[in-house]
Order: sequence, then structure tokens, then C-alpha cells
Amino acid sequence: MDGTSSAAFVSSRRIGAVTVSAICDGTACWRPNFALPEAEWRVGVPEADAEGRITIGFHVFHIRTDSASILVDAGFDDPDSAWGRKFVQTWEGVRRSPGVEAGLAAIGVQPEEITHLVITHAHFDHYVGVTIERDDGLVPRFPNARHLLGAADRMNSRYGTPADPELAPRMETLERLGLLDLVDGDREIAPGVTMLHTPGESPGHSIVRVESAGERFYTLGDLLHHPCEVKERDWVLTNRDAAAMRASRDRVIAEAAPPHALLAFSHAAFPPWGSLVPDDGDYRWKWAKGSER
Repeated sequence: MDGTSSAAFVSSRRIGAVTVSAICDGTACWRPNFALPEAEWRVGVPEADAEGRITIGFHVFHIRTDSASILVDAGFDDPDSAWGRKFVQTWEGVRRSPGVEAGLAAIGVQPEEITHLVITHAHFDHYVGVTIERDDGLVPRFPNARHLLGAADRMNSRYGTPADPELAPRMETLERLGLLDLVDGDREIAPGVTMLHTPGESPGHSIVRVESAGERFYTLGDLLHHPCEVKERDWVLTNRDAAAMRASRDRVIAEAAPPHALLAFSHAAFPPWGSLVPDDGDYRWKWAKGSER
């Protein structure tokens, strides 16, 4: 993916007066680890290969309003950083795009312009890029942004534990500099842009809703990992809170489906846009025009 034009990893949509841009930071192979027999989940994931692998994306989302420049999730460190080079060697089938900063530049945004950065949850692939490597250590990539994280994820097992000694300093740098805000419940970030607490993937998992001129958009983080989970809302990955995930999915689907909101989730194929459509008394995922598979 390296060296491609911005159209291959940046896609923008208008939500009323707001512009939302998806930036793909790369792709990788992943084996869905649903807490159910493989024969069952394969019915909902027909694209899985003989070894049970699918290709997933790693996306961040930029929200441009009249008063704010908001990023949802931080992505990875730069592709040519020491962390970036190691990541390619660690995960199966990783292909990096030119990166988050290159994607922002393609839409005319510099890191210093970001006013808010919402970290949907404290799993490494959503927060590594809050800081970047420099000769004198880690520095904030978005130095003027308030970084928002669900309070319950401050104690998340993937954040600040000995098991991840390379990752903990990424968030600890923000804390030391006073750039991190821990959020309980829902919070309005800017007019029409709200952080919604949706636990399940993690205790503090959050999503972001955008409302403008009667239109809505939701960036779902890891509330979904695959479109099949709209219909199969009890399909939850292992070591997650299944009851909380089901409740969060029910809440968001009930809210997003009637106005035919635009949706996206972090690990969708690119471009990630979709919506919910009625299906036999429930709803299913439908890829938006330009995102058809």
C-alpha cells in the first residue's frame, strides 16, 4: 500500500455541514476469535480463507466542524519508525499505508490543528500513535489536542501493565503532560459531536456520533469487527463482556437505524462506509455506495 495515491487510503463524506474523513493506516490478516464454534461463525464470514483468516483494516476518522478538528483513534506510529518496522514483522500480512499524518495532510490538516482526539478504547491498535518516536524519546503527535478516553479503560489490561512495557509510555506521556482526560459516560465534545460510552469490547469503550442538518454519522470503534455482528449481536470475541457488548449494540442499532445514519467501524475493509437496513424484523449491514463489496 505504500506509495499509493491518497484516494487509496483516504475517503471523505459530508454529514450536513460536517466533513468526516476515513484514513486507513494499513491492513493485516486476522482470525475472528468469536466465542463460538468456527463452523458457526464461518456462515457469517464467508470470505474467511481455509485457515480462517480475513483481511481487516485499521482506520482512524477525522471530523471537521466549524469549531473543532477532531480525530477518532490515533492509529499507529509512522511506518518508518522503529515501532512501525517491528509491527510489520510481528503481525501476519501487515501492509501499511503512508500513515495517519499523510492522510491528514491529504485533507489539509496538520497534527497541531487537532483540537480533540477520542481514543475509542485502550487496545494498542487504537492508541499507539498518540505519541511518536523522536531522538529524545516519545512526544505527543497531536500536541494541542485534548485526548479523551473512557475512564474505565485507564485500568485496562493492555494499558500500563508489565505485559506491554513498550506501550504503557505512550499513554503515560500524555498523562505526564496533562493532555489526557478520563471520561465517565457520554460527553459532548463539540456542538453536534458526542462521545458515547458503549462498553463490551473494553470497559471504557466509546464511539462517536455526529449530528448536523438532520443527518447522523457514527464511528463505531470496535463495537463491530465484521458486518455479520449487526444481525448476530451475540457474536462476541473471546475475553470480552458479552452482556455489555449486546446491550451497547442494541442501543446504537436502535438509535442509528431509523434515520438511516451513515456508519463506519475501525476494522472494516476500505472504504468503510455503511448503514443499517431492515431485514426480516431486524437489521443488517449494507455497504454505502462506493463501498460495495
